[in-house]
Amino acid sequence: MVLSKLKDVAETYLSHEVNNAVITVPAYFNNSQRQATKDAGKIAGFNVMRIINEPTAAAIAYGFHKKKWIQGEKNVLVFDFGGGTFDVSLV
Repeated sequence: MVLSKLKDVAETYLSHEVNNAVITVPAYFNNSQRQATKDAGKIAGFNVMRIINEPTAAAIAYGFHKKKWIQGEKNVLVFDFGGGTFDVSLV
């Protein structure tokens, strides 16, 4: 239900159909929970391209790879303190 509503809202806002999705999940989700989330996305009508951890999504959204002060390969440690958990991703 939630993903179907999000799909409807996105399509209304963008004025076109939305088919592909990358869905974020808490870092502590196990494989069964990740698969259930992916299945829910398919039921909602999405082509679920990937399931990623929330702290990883935060790093991608921040766009650290576009910063001019980063040259060459770097390791970035992302801390996610939200929701009563302490999640870390090394990107």
